Amino acid sequence: MPVTGLKEEIVEIPAGVEIGLVGDEVVVAGKGVTLRRKLSHPRVRIAVEGKQATVRSEFPRRRDAALVGTFAAHLRNLIVGVTQGFTYEMKIVYSHFPVKAGVKGSEFVIENFLGEKFPRKTRILGDTKVEVKGDQVLLTGPDLEAVGQTAANIEHATRIRGFDPRVFQDGIYITKKAGET
Repeated sequence: MPVTGLKEEIVEIPAGVEIGLVGDEVVVAGKGVTLRRKLSHPRVRIAVEGKQATVRSEFPRRRDAALVGTFAAHLRNLIVGVTQGFTYEMKIVYSHFPVKAGVKGSEFVIENFLGEKFPRKTRILGDTKVEVKGDQVLLTGPDLEAVGQTAANIEHATRIRGFDPRVFQDGIYITKKAGET
């Protein structure tokens, strides 16, 4: 069933935040942080006028109307990223062997996981900062996708194969995502 007429969403731009369009790329800058995101679709347009960004589609198709909402959500996430940033919390869980975790350069290193001899490593994406305090891991950064994907990479690096998960519950798990209270 087609959506009738024009689909439009308006995103308010707060003070101290600048949004620019460079071709297909949206550039959001504020508080010394600049984020870039490619948002392009032939039937969806983004326009910046004053302190408002307008995302619009003039074609009565359900998919185009959905993309308008998606692009508007991406713009809101970029604005929150440059003003406040995003934070994920993770917890290190172990019962048999004490796990040692830390940051070495642009890698997150997990040592002595299940008594393994060699460390497990995963990449830290973008401008994400990773901090380990005891059994808590705190990930912060301006880009929601980079912070979320880094957390997923860490969780995936400690996935256990070949053991009963009811007995071996060791790992590093996400306990709080960005935006949750």
